[in-house]
Amino acid sequence: MTFAATRPAPSDARLDATGAIDDFGAIGVRMVFAGGEEIYAQDEEACMIYRVIRGAVRTTRLLSDGRRQIGDFYYPGDLVGLESGAAHRFSAEALGDCEILVIKKSTLALYGEDGARLERLMWAATSRELERTQEHLMLLGRKTASEKVASFLLDMARRVRGDQVQLPMGRQDMADYLGLTIETVSRMVTQLQSAGLVRFDSCRRFQIRNRAGLEDMVVA
Repeated sequence: MTFAATRPAPSDARLDATGAIDDFGAIGVRMVFAGGEEIYAQDEEACMIYRVIRGAVRTTRLLSDGRRQIGDFYYPGDLVGLESGAAHRFSAEALGDCEILVIKKSTLALYGEDGARLERLMWAATSRELERTQEHLMLLGRKTASEKVASFLLDMARRVRGDQVQLPMGRQDMADYLGLTIETVSRMVTQLQSAGLVRFDSCRRFQIRNRAGLEDMVVA
């Protein structure tokens, strides 16, 4: 973990092109994490907010029997570590080299109206986080293995805004997120390729070849 120089403080709060908060740089500290490095720990006090500047992050929770559940994946512009309670229910790790803007919650009150605007934007981000959590619950509880993998690939394409996607996570991460075994994920990927819906150029790089067909597989 290393520190990076912060940018100059902007004059007002605003949204960037991804709809993410663009003004936290005024009060945050940039930190660089290597792939696999922990950003914050499960059950750690949730006194900080983290915004992804570069790279990707996953949140994970270890169960008492050693199994791992992945909460979500986060990309540039996303806020990580938003909690309703006092502690982090999941840990967060860098999927590869990434840069994170770290903001102490208590400092928002020192920035007057600017801080209040940022807090409102944080609540908007919390609402989006809740929506994604609800969608994840539906995916885990009601979708078949093929629907889960199709939904995941469509979501990754949507988040990078294109049909050609470089995944920052491996098959085991996909399996833990979808509640499947790695063998099942690989089998479903093979089926989707055989059906002409996607094409994997490597384990982590794929192209959507038939978006309409892939969407037809996903039960809303």
